[in-house]
Amino acid sequence: MRRTKFRGITIAALAAATMLGGCADMYLAHRETVSFQAGNASAANKAIQTIDPWPVYAANRDIAYNGERAAAAAERYRTNTVTPPTGIGTSSVKYDQAAPQSGAK
Repeated sequence: MRRTKFRGITIAALAAATMLGGCADMYLAHRETVSFQAGNASAANKAIQTIDPWPVYAANRDIAYNGERAAAAAERYRTNTVTPPTGIGTSSVKYDQAAPQSGAK
């Protein structure tokens, strides 16, 4: 009998501590301000007056593209084929590589 009484008191004490623990945030975070963000006016002013790091043209959503070229690129990706690059030199003149000579002296 004594054991069940002790167990009941323990359970009641734990339940009371748990219920009162939920109220701790209200009492610990109590401030004499309108909101929790009060007192940081200098930080708010800094954020408001910060220059936008993005250029004006970054907001342009009308991007010109070539649908046929994009479709061809998607098809090459799907089939895992490679198109060899052409015209990657800096000169407008096309030079042929010399054929190797068989009788070098």
